[in-house]
Amino acid sequence: MRIYLVQHALALDEAQDPKRAVSTQGCEDIVRTAGFLSLFVQPQPKFVFHSGKLRAKQTAEMFAEAWHLKGEVMQVDDLSPNADPQVWAAKLNVMSDDVLIVGHLPHLPKLASLLLCGEVDRQPIRFQNAGVVCLEKDDDGYQLVFQINPTMFYEDS
Repeated sequence: MRIYLVQHALALDEAQDPKRAVSTQGCEDIVRTAGFLSLFVQPQPKFVFHSGKLRAKQTAEMFAEAWHLKGEVMQVDDLSPNADPQVWAAKLNVMSDDVLIVGHLPHLPKLASLLLCGEVDRQPIRFQNAGVVCLEKDDDGYQLVFQINPTMFYEDS
């Protein structure tokens, strides 16, 4: 089972848009990241989950479109920035299908830390907007497979 963890794409400032929709730069970052990954591996998560915040929903929909996913993009509970990562760790432990989860800081780093290290505060992964962290679950637990960030495609990164 593969778990694709994505921090929502760069959003507009709250002063520009109180709902904080994905910015033009955020859209470009999703196209870069999803497109690059599609050149090498075609992720096919069966489920696409997001927190319900507009920027997470838009990010989830754009990744689903870029990867030609057939499944429904679904808002679910317990993916908000300050949600308890134990809830999703428990859900993932009983799942067997690949999933894409679009969420927020600090929840995603805590979830990844819990899955990889067994505790929430180690944070072995630095998430970036519109970046993809792929973990794989097997009988021995979770391992990091890869991380792709849009900043990899900028000349001055």
